[in-house]
Amino acid sequence: MGIIKKELLTDLNVNFSGLFKQGLASAPSVWKKVATMVPSSAATTAYGWLGRFPQLREWVGDRVIKDMVENAYMLPNKKFEGTVAVSRSDIEDDNLGMYSPIVQSMGEESELHIDRNVFAELALGLSELCYDGQNFFDTDHPVYPNHDGTGVAVSTSNIINPLVTDGPAWYLLDASKTIKPLIYQNRSAAELQTISDPQNDAVFMRDEYLYGVRARRAFGFSFWQMAVMSRDALNEENFNAAYQAMCSFKADGGDPLGLRPTILVVPPALRADAKALIEVERLANGASNPNYKVVEVLDTAWLA
Repeated sequence: MGIIKKELLTDLNVNFSGLFKQGLASAPSVWKKVATMVPSSAATTAYGWLGRFPQLREWVGDRVIKDMVENAYMLPNKKFEGTVAVSRSDIEDDNLGMYSPIVQSMGEESELHIDRNVFAELALGLSELCYDGQNFFDTDHPVYPNHDGTGVAVSTSNIINPLVTDGPAWYLLDASKTIKPLIYQNRSAAELQTISDPQNDAVFMRDEYLYGVRARRAFGFSFWQMAVMSRDALNEENFNAAYQAMCSFKADGGDPLGLRPTILVVPPALRADAKALIEVERLANGASNPNYKVVEVLDTAWLA
């Protein structure tokens, strides 16, 4: 049996670590367009501030105190992993070329994993709850008449034509602010871990070294007012209705939120419709397109 020097393993680990970081940096991820990264320091993070849309009002009399919600929206962190085994024989024979792209792709996947889950969360908005106890996309979001969240709530919808339940969904988002519609909660960033001690059971019993990625993270929703969805046709009429709906959303107390859609998120099946609606300067009749580049089109395979 060949002897693998400790220095060789150290160099190999450094090389693999560099490739992993290259993969992280080069991944074609887009999650930052629609999600806010929130650091987490516990098993579960509570979002008591959700439901208190950050907004200033004229100071007349005493301050209006907006308490943190006692039963706050909470996101428990989950663990994720990906592992590859490297044969001891391949290290002995200096046959490591096949592993370099695999390790680099592990870095890419660690970053794209965020994309996959952020957009999966968006697609689950019809069935997963947000901070107000309603599904993120719902027809009954409560908006209260008083600034302190009291009074008889008015139901507000962020679904266009909710009776249409077939067909691919499309989403209009205001992603222009620090807080974006979706949350990526980061407890432990993705890191490459190694088992290369010859005395380790995995190495001894299977004659292979292990290189694995570990991360702890979670995904969820922030303010429902920043997102409108529909399964109806992606056409000018429905797009304008979605745009107007978001611009009309109000905070508790009746103050306009000043939201304005910035991104239209679609699956590949609606890419052509979205491009024709937003990125064509002239309509078929020769008139100017009033929606020309009014938002950015983001088509993502993660919605497919």
